Amino acid sequence: MKAERAGTKPDGRWLGLYVLAYLVFLYLPVLLIPLFSFNDSIQAAFPLQGFTLQWYETLYGNPALSGALVNSLVIGAVAGSGATLCGITVSYTDLYGRSPLAATISAIARLPILIPGVIVGISLLILINLIGLGPSRVAIVLGHILVALPTTVVVMRSRFAAIPRSVREAALDLGASDWTTFRRVMLPLSLPAVLSAFMLAFLISFDEFIVVFFLAGTEPTLPLYIWSQLRFPRSLPTVMALGTVILAVSFIIAGTAEFLRHRGLGAARRNPA
Repeated sequence: MKAERAGTKPDGRWLGLYVLAYLVFLYLPVLLIPLFSFNDSIQAAFPLQGFTLQWYETLYGNPALSGALVNSLVIGAVAGSGATLCGITVSYTDLYGRSPLAATISAIARLPILIPGVIVGISLLILINLIGLGPSRVAIVLGHILVALPTTVVVMRSRFAAIPRSVREAALDLGASDWTTFRRVMLPLSLPAVLSAFMLAFLISFDEFIVVFFLAGTEPTLPLYIWSQLRFPRSLPTVMALGTVILAVSFIIAGTAEFLRHRGLGAARRNPA
C-alpha cells in the first residue's frame, strides 16, 4: 500500500502542475486586460507607465458606444427571452412528450453548439436574404436565439429531470390538465433554472460577435463596435477599459446564473416532493 501511495504522489503533483499551467495560460491574457486598462500609456507593454482612470472616463459621452450598448442590451433581452422560452418548451416536451419527434427536436436544438460560428453566420445570412429580411436587428435576434438555444435546453432539461415524476403524476391524477400541471406545478418549481437560463442566454447574446458580423445592418452591437475600434492603435486603451467592464459584468451574471441553477437543483434534492 505504501508503495502504491508513493507511486501515485508524483503523478498527482505532475497533474496539479499541468492544471495550474493550463489555467495560467488560459486566464493570464484575460487578466492582463484589466491591468493595462489602468496603465497611463497607449501601449500595452511593460513596464507600466503609471496609474490612470482616463481610459474609463472616455467611455462616457461617446454616442457610438452608447448606441452599440443599447443595441446589445435590447437584442440580448429579446434573444434571451426567446431562447429561454424555446428551451423550456423543447426540454419539457423532450422529457414528457414521449414521442420520437420530441426527442429529435431536442437533439436538433442542441446541435448549433457543435457547428462552427462562421458556418452558422453564413447560413443565416443566406437564409435572411432569401426571405427578404436582410441584415437587421430582427436577423440578429433570430441568430442569437439559435446560438443560445443549446444552453437553455441543457439548463432547463436538467432542472425538469431533477423534479420527481411523481409530482407531475400526482397533479394529473388530481384532475389537472397537462397545461395546468406545467403552469401551476412544473414551471414554478423550475423558476430558478428559468432565471439562470435567461441570464446565460442574455450573456451569450451580449458577447456574440461572429453571428453579428454577418447579420448586423447599420446598427452595430457592442462586440462589433469593439472590433471596429481595434483598427486604431490610440483606441486600444479605451477598448481595454471597456473590455474590463464587460468582463466584470459577465462574471457577475454568469456567477449569479450558476448560483440560481445550483440553488434550484439543491432544493429539488432536499425537498423532492
